[in-house]
Amino acid sequence: MLQLKIQQSDLQSIAEGRYTQLHQRVMQKYEALWLKHCGLSNQLICKILGICNNTLLSFYKQYNEGGLERIQEIKFHHPKSELSEFSGSIEKYFEENPPKSISEAAAKIEELTGIKRGETQVRKFLKDRKFRFRRVGTVPAKALTEEKKTSRENFWKRS
Repeated sequence: MLQLKIQQSDLQSIAEGRYTQLHQRVMQKYEALWLKHCGLSNQLICKILGICNNTLLSFYKQYNEGGLERIQEIKFHHPKSELSEFSGSIEKYFEENPPKSISEAAAKIEELTGIKRGETQVRKFLKDRKFRFRRVGTVPAKALTEEKKTSRENFWKRS
């Protein structure tokens, strides 16, 4: 069983930190420590905070490992794309030779880097680099013939 020993010197900081921390997750950690100090059970603390028991135990482990400094650390997983290493060369190439479709862009990226990605991943990669799609419309071949021009002019003139 994990034993939590809150130091008396930290109690005032924990009491204030429940409301003054900048990040909501850190405030939740402070609240869990405060409720444990008040003598509540782990099940009740989990119910009040809306977290699972494993999360609560990880809060306790963090406090036991490094005190309040460790509790204030926020570490979220931010995966990096393998394409980010080549982003400069890809951007430069696509600025000079814009692709006509996402599938063409995916093929060019595979040709340039050797990394194969699907259309969805390529679309997200390009959107993250501020590329945007341009819609191209077509102009009818015989939009305005001479007859239509003259009939339109005659129609709007007063007789």
